Amino acid sequence: MARGTSSERRARHARGSTIRSQPPQPDPAAPPRTAEPPPQPDPAATPQAAEPLRQPDPAATPQAAATPPEPDGHREEMPRVRFTRGGLLAFALFILSALAFLYIVLPKLVGLSETWNRLQQGNVWWLAFAAVLEVCSFCGYVTLFRAVFVRGPGRIGWRESYQITMAGLAATRLFASAGAGGIALTAWALRRSGMDARVAACRLIAFMAILYGVYMATLVIAGVGLYIGVIPGNAPFAITIVPAIFGAVVIAAFLGVSLLHTDSERLVSGISSRGWIGRVAAFLVATPATAATGIRAAIALVRSKDPNLLGAIAWWGFDIAVLWACFHAFGAAPPKGVIVMSYFVGMLANTLPLPGGIGGVDGGMIGAFTAFGINVEVSIVAVLAYRAFSFWLPTLPGAVAYFQLRRTVQRWRTEITPRRLPIGAEGPAEMPAHY
Repeated sequence: MARGTSSERRARHARGSTIRSQPPQPDPAAPPRTAEPPPQPDPAATPQAAEPLRQPDPAATPQAAATPPEPDGHREEMPRVRFTRGGLLAFALFILSALAFLYIVLPKLVGLSETWNRLQQGNVWWLAFAAVLEVCSFCGYVTLFRAVFVRGPGRIGWRESYQITMAGLAATRLFASAGAGGIALTAWALRRSGMDARVAACRLIAFMAILYGVYMATLVIAGVGLYIGVIPGNAPFAITIVPAIFGAVVIAAFLGVSLLHTDSERLVSGISSRGWIGRVAAFLVATPATAATGIRAAIALVRSKDPNLLGAIAWWGFDIAVLWACFHAFGAAPPKGVIVMSYFVGMLANTLPLPGGIGGVDGGMIGAFTAFGINVEVSIVAVLAYRAFSFWLPTLPGAVAYFQLRRTVQRWRTEITPRRLPIGAEGPAEMPAHY
């Protein structure tokens, strides 16, 4: 079929050219169009943006410099104790009642009515030596802390180590319960310093395992040694073999826990999403695994032969020497094996929820010395003098260290958050990566 004559084709061509040459007309029903901004340069194309921003300029961004992003641990609140007027009054009454019983009532019950006069008549030089020994015990504690927790560059120096340990000791003295208060405060400070939560938990367990491993091993050695006559001194079965059995059972339990399987993360992630039962089961699975990791870390640290680990022996040894010096200040001291065994038996009362173990530790030590046949009057005076050093000497500086630690943590918060080291980069080569 023909498409039309040549004149018709020329007319259609002319109309098409006219339509194409006209600009498009706006649609009256369409909303008005705003002018588009000129194109901006691509930030990624600039050389400054190609490099990561290492540190914000405080002058350019004062708010960002004042409140830098914090890791997860920095958002944790400091463990606090809610003090009320009634609670403080009850706490003060308990302390005063316990001290009155120990220093006034108990001496009268045993016929030692001149306790204060006897305490004032102690040898000043021996008592001064006891104070020096107690300071040496604290130095051993700080040294052990650094051996376990400070394995490389970081925020925790000697000053921070002192603040954390002394504040923790004060919390332990005021809220006994096997040192739970001190552990909570130490864990909080470690997380605030930027330490990974798993690393902090693992090293806390390693620290406690090393510290109380010395305790339990001494119970076994001193108890058995006294009973079989290798160590001089009386050897009642209940104060020698029974504590030795207890120490051996605890050591065996720790070694058994260290053999638990560590690959529990996959199991925990699989059961934790199954409601509250799954969460409880995940906790029951994860807790032994974390304990096993910490105990293995303690074993690895001991195998590394770090001399700073001798701080655990110094902590216990110098504290026992304080008790020995107090006996010398008020008369002749019992055999050293008897002092060691009575000390550790009395310290078992620290597990009781008593402030500083007041009453429990004192009574336990005095009872142990009495069972060994030591004069009860001398034992009471020596133990009370020892407790004055062991309780009050760390408590007052520890309270000051607590407030110093709070200022240190506040300074950490205002600093630019440092790049975290990979987990395990701070530890010795013998320790697995997640230690």
